[in-house]
Amino acid sequence: MSGRPLLNRRLDGLGTTIFAEMSALALTTGAINLGQGFPDTDGPEAIREAAVRALRGGRGNQYPPGMGVPELRTAIVDHQRRFYGLNFDPDTEVLVTAGATEAIAAAMLALLEPGDEVIAFEPFYDSYAASIAMAGGVRVPLTLRAPDFRPDLDALRDAITPRTRLLLLNSPHNPTGMVLTRDEMTAIAELAVERDLIVVTDEVYEHLVFDGGEHIPLISLPGMRDRTVSISSAGKTFSFTGWKVGWVTASAPLLAAVRTTKQFLTYVASGPFQYAIAEALSLPDAYFTAFRDDLQTKRDLLADGLTAAGFEVYRPQGTYFITTDIAALGEKDALAFCRSLPERCGVVAVPNSVFYDDPDAGRTQVRFAFCKKQDILKEAAARLHG
Repeated sequence: MSGRPLLNRRLDGLGTTIFAEMSALALTTGAINLGQGFPDTDGPEAIREAAVRALRGGRGNQYPPGMGVPELRTAIVDHQRRFYGLNFDPDTEVLVTAGATEAIAAAMLALLEPGDEVIAFEPFYDSYAASIAMAGGVRVPLTLRAPDFRPDLDALRDAITPRTRLLLLNSPHNPTGMVLTRDEMTAIAELAVERDLIVVTDEVYEHLVFDGGEHIPLISLPGMRDRTVSISSAGKTFSFTGWKVGWVTASAPLLAAVRTTKQFLTYVASGPFQYAIAEALSLPDAYFTAFRDDLQTKRDLLADGLTAAGFEVYRPQGTYFITTDIAALGEKDALAFCRSLPERCGVVAVPNSVFYDDPDAGRTQVRFAFCKKQDILKEAAARLHG
C-alpha cells in the first residue's frame, strides 16, 4: 500500500474513546466502574414489558418509518408541550434517531460546510469533536472554568467571527454538571439572533436538574424557534441506555436538513424500543420527580464520600456526573491517575483532560458517575478513602 494514512486526517487524534479504555480496565481489574455514564439498574419494569409486547406483537421488528414510528413522534410532541409549552408538528418537526449521538452527527453533517466554525463549551463530550471533524468544521472552544464552570458570555461574543456558523450547546452540561440559567440562555439567544447563527442543543439530561433548578430549552426563547435544533434521548431519563432512542425537534426546514443526512447513517434503528419509549414519555410526573430526587441523593452521597477522601469536589447542578480536582491529593495528571486507579483502589473514573482541546485546562480534573446503586457508591467512596 502507499504511504498515505488510512484514517482521514480530519480524524487525527480521535482513536478509541476514553470510555472504551476505562470500561475495559473495569472488566480486567474487577473495579467499580464510575467512569461511563450508564446506570447499573434497568428502568421501569412497565416500560421494559412494553418493549417485550412490541417484539412479540411484531411491532418494529421490520424497518420502522424513517422519521420514527408515529406513536413515538406524537409522544415526543406531547412531552415538549407538557413540560415546556412547546408545540411541534409530529409529521414535519420530529425525527427519531439512534440516540443523541447520531442526532448530533447528523446535524453537524447537514448544517456545516468545510471551514465553518462551531463554538462549543469546553470540556465537551467527545463525540462533538468527532462530529464536527467529520463534517469538515472547525472547533472553537469556549472554556468553562472551575469552580462554577459558568460560561463567559463576553468571551462567547468575542469568539464569533464571519466564519461562525453554529453554536453547539449542552445544558445540563456533561462533564461539569453546569446548568445554564434563564439569563444566560436569554443572552445566548439574543446573540444567536443578532449574529444569525444556528444553535444545536444537546439536552439529554433535561430531567436531571437538582436543587430546585429548571431546564430551559433554548428553542422556547424569542427568536429561536426557527434557528434551533433541539436534541434529547430516552437513555438517561429512563435508564435504558442500550436502547439508543433519541430525537430531534426543530422547524420543518431545519429538520428536513438533518433528516437528509440521518437517513444515510443508520436509516432507522431501535424499532420495538420506539413503541416502549412512546409509553415511557407519558409516565406521570411522579416518575420524573422521583427519578430526579433519587439521582440528587446519589449525587450528595458520592460528593460527600469524595470530599472525605480528599478530592476537591465541584458539586454539579445536574447530570449523572461529579467533576473533581486531584491536585489536593498531590496528583498532577488526571489521565495517569485514572489509568492507575483501578489497581490502586478498585475504582474506575474518567479524566476530564480528554474533553478539552487544551489538555492543560483540565489536567487535574477527574469525573465520577453517580448513576449507580447507593451501596456501590458507598463502597467506591470507602475504597477511595482507604
